[in-house]
Amino acid sequence: MAKQITVSSLYIYPVKSLAGIKLESTKLDSMGLQYDRRWMLVSPAGDFLSQRKVPKMALIQPQFVGHQLILTLTGREDFGVPDANPQQTMQVNIWKDTVTAQRVGKLADEWLSEALEVQCHLVYIPEDEIRQCDPAFSRKGDRTGFADGFPILLISTASLDDLNQRLKQRVKMRRFRPNIVVSGCDAFAEDSWYEFTLGKIAMRGVKPCSRCILTTVDPTTGKRSGDEPLHTLMQYRKQGNNVYFGQNVIPDGSGTIRIGSSIFLDSKN
Repeated sequence: MAKQITVSSLYIYPVKSLAGIKLESTKLDSMGLQYDRRWMLVSPAGDFLSQRKVPKMALIQPQFVGHQLILTLTGREDFGVPDANPQQTMQVNIWKDTVTAQRVGKLADEWLSEALEVQCHLVYIPEDEIRQCDPAFSRKGDRTGFADGFPILLISTASLDDLNQRLKQRVKMRRFRPNIVVSGCDAFAEDSWYEFTLGKIAMRGVKPCSRCILTTVDPTTGKRSGDEPLHTLMQYRKQGNNVYFGQNVIPDGSGTIRIGSSIFLDSKN
């Protein structure tokens, strides 16, 4: 009897590289999960910031009260993020892409710059800004927000279990910042999920996710914790110059995803 593969956890990261929000259900739109990485911190020059250079970003916790984004950091007063200003835009750089983003405003910039001790601007990607996914792995019209390259990252619990059996100190799934966590499959089965259906939504697995030093940041302390788990992953998950963990996914539809939603694999997998 075939195993039943289901969604076991869902996460969004409204502000790129800040802490995530665990959800019971979420809507899926043309840029990925609703609210996921629609905001981003950039330097005054417009270059994106992440935990790679500013690990303390992991300690700022977003949450939503209705549609209002609230930022929380221990020791500071909570900050309600204003709507971005469509009339105040700037060109921002994320990897090889340049995006026209909207500025949120001076108060947001000041709160975040003081919290992180780094001068930065908070920006938002509007709905009409099209950031094409890497054309080497996507179709024309496939888009994402401020995710590194693709709208959804999927990882199985079995893959994390396999890794933790090799580590001296176990790590939690949030080290890897997935959007969708699934249970009921073998470790790293997701590597070969090229076409599948989540609930009633068609999905494409387009490229295993290459991992970097960000995985060594402990999300509870906002500090790097040595070279694990990246060092161990390099021993058995390295191909060429990259280390892979998780699968990048592009949806071919919209709808609602819930904990417990089933995944059905295409016969091509």
